[in-house]
Amino acid sequence: MFRALFRLVLLLVILVAVAGFFLGWWDTGRVAGGSTGRARAREVGAEVGDRAAAAASQARETLEDGALTAKIKSKMALDDTIKASGINVDTTDQVVTLTGGVDNEAQRQRAVQLARETNGVRNVVDRLTVGARQAP
Repeated sequence: MFRALFRLVLLLVILVAVAGFFLGWWDTGRVAGGSTGRARAREVGAEVGDRAAAAASQARETLEDGALTAKIKSKMALDDTIKASGINVDTTDQVVTLTGGVDNEAQRQRAVQLARETNGVRNVVDRLTVGARQAP
C-alpha cells in the first residue's frame, strides 16, 4: 500500500515537472535572439506600459478639449445676446475655432470674448462671418 502511494506521488511530481517545462513555467536560459525569456518579458511589458501611457494621455487631452467645447457652447446658449445655434465650436489642443455666422459685429465680439474667458483655452481662432448667419 505504501509503495503504491509512493509511486503515484512520484509519478505526479514527474508529470508536473514535465508539463511545467513544456509550458514554459521555468526559465530555461537563452531563447532565439540571444535574450532570456525574462528580459524579453520585461521589454514587452515596458512597451505595453509606454503605449498605455500614451493612449491615456491622448484620451485625457481629447476629454479636456471636449469639456472646453461644452463649456463654451453652454456659455453661448445662456447668453441672450448671441444666437448660439449658428456658431460651431471646435477645440483641438486647447485652441478653440469658432465658425458659422452671426447677425452683427457685437455678437461676433461677444462669442469670441466668451471663448477667451473660458479657463483652459489657450487661443481662439475667429472664423465667424457677420451678416451671413448659417442655419443650425
